[in-house]
Amino acid sequence: MREKDSKKFYITTPIYYVNAPPHLGSAYTTIAADVLARYKRLKGYKVFFLTGTDEHGNKIARAAKEKGIEPSKLTEKIVSHYQELWKRLFISYNDFIRTTQSRHIKVVRNVFQKLYQQNDIYKGIYQGWYCVPCESFWLESQLKGNLCPDCGRKVERIKEECYYFNLSKYQKRLSQYIEKNPDFIQPPARRNEVIGFIKKGLKDVCVTRLNLNWGISCPVERRHTVYVWIDALLNYISALGYSLNGEKFSSFWPADVQLIGKDILRFHCIIWPSLLMALGIDLPHCIFAHGWWKVEGERMSKSKGNIIDPQKMVENYGADTLRYFLLREVPFGEDGDFSLSAFIKRVNSDLANDLGNLLNRTLPLIEKYSQGKIPPCYEERGIDKQLREKIEGIFSPLEKAMEELSFSQALSLIWEIVRSANLYMDKCSPWREIQKKEGLKNCLTTLYHLSETLRLLGLLLFPFIPESAKRLWEQLGIREKLEEQTFDKAKKWGSLTIGMKINRGRPLFPRIRE
Repeated sequence: MREKDSKKFYITTPIYYVNAPPHLGSAYTTIAADVLARYKRLKGYKVFFLTGTDEHGNKIARAAKEKGIEPSKLTEKIVSHYQELWKRLFISYNDFIRTTQSRHIKVVRNVFQKLYQQNDIYKGIYQGWYCVPCESFWLESQLKGNLCPDCGRKVERIKEECYYFNLSKYQKRLSQYIEKNPDFIQPPARRNEVIGFIKKGLKDVCVTRLNLNWGISCPVERRHTVYVWIDALLNYISALGYSLNGEKFSSFWPADVQLIGKDILRFHCIIWPSLLMALGIDLPHCIFAHGWWKVEGERMSKSKGNIIDPQKMVENYGADTLRYFLLREVPFGEDGDFSLSAFIKRVNSDLANDLGNLLNRTLPLIEKYSQGKIPPCYEERGIDKQLREKIEGIFSPLEKAMEELSFSQALSLIWEIVRSANLYMDKCSPWREIQKKEGLKNCLTTLYHLSETLRLLGLLLFPFIPESAKRLWEQLGIREKLEEQTFDKAKKWGSLTIGMKINRGRPLFPRIRE
């Protein structure tokens, strides 16, 4: 195996269940992963960004039967919705894994066989409760009034032959690992939740279902089907070719960041690391469980009629505005409350008024006073230096915020630059400067500093609003591609080419009418 690349970065989203088209929550997770992937690429990392779909299970089989179609037909339709939305949201994934693909099925069977041969999987009888919508097993003591504690829907009583994974065997080792690695589960509230769950005692988990056709057949006994959650969790290593060919796996594993919603915390922070321990594989560096987007304090659901359709949001308002709002409005990790009025207010205030206005005010002045070309920078005055140093001072805390997945904080820091630049323009008033002695030089110096600030804003915002950042650079006349930039080099002040012709275009962010 070749030596692991020290500048690699492997990020994953959960694979999304294909019982319904993508919702705001799945878009949120995937946008966050994309922002981090784009940022790491700018930082010079070799990035592998994985997303995909979870396509097996009892729920899919039942839904297909109700529609009178084969499960494969149902999954194809829903998968196409995900892939189309990810395209429209500019998601720059490297791989889209599907649990119905042969490459994944081979790995699941290899893993099951290995764990069975080393006595980590054994045969038994399961008797208890099962939630079909969540595809989850529950003890009676865990139920809430005979309802699933996760989704609140009815559970089914089942008794059937099955195979168990010896989860209890790894309780002590997992507990010790979490204690010694405080960054393994983030944010801290989720880590504490997992620790509390482990302290109650881990029970061995059922890893097969009996006589379920829509799934991966058990390699030990074909009457059994691999439990859908075991099937799904293994996608993170099957996409890298674990047990098939070692090059991609040895290059990128362990995962650096695995993003999930907090509703699937138990599977990812207890069962998943225990499986990896059993396989003798390093654990991910960080599993980050973010919060939910709610509407008026309630979780979105079809029955409540409060679903926010990300596809319609993109159609009506654009992808970058949705990307910006979701990561700016609420600290990543906490719950958020979505409302169209808050969305419109944020977009109009930050994107249209602040950033869009800065560009829209600067370019006409360059056309008027510098023949439509990036002006020269003459002697830097105190006010010019103050703006430059303000920007340079933000890079360090901004990079720290990005490493900590504090996306809202990172955008807040970037907006300090936007607001400082607007204030700088108001104070300098280049349209007045030009009327004074030495006015042309001062005017052009001001416009140069504004142009260079806009260039840097395009660089900093590229991970968040990629298409708008590209358009910003295009209007400045910059021909280099943002995705090919190296952050540490491009962030240096003074990189803008003097005399380059600008290419003024339509406003980046037209105001949204309420």
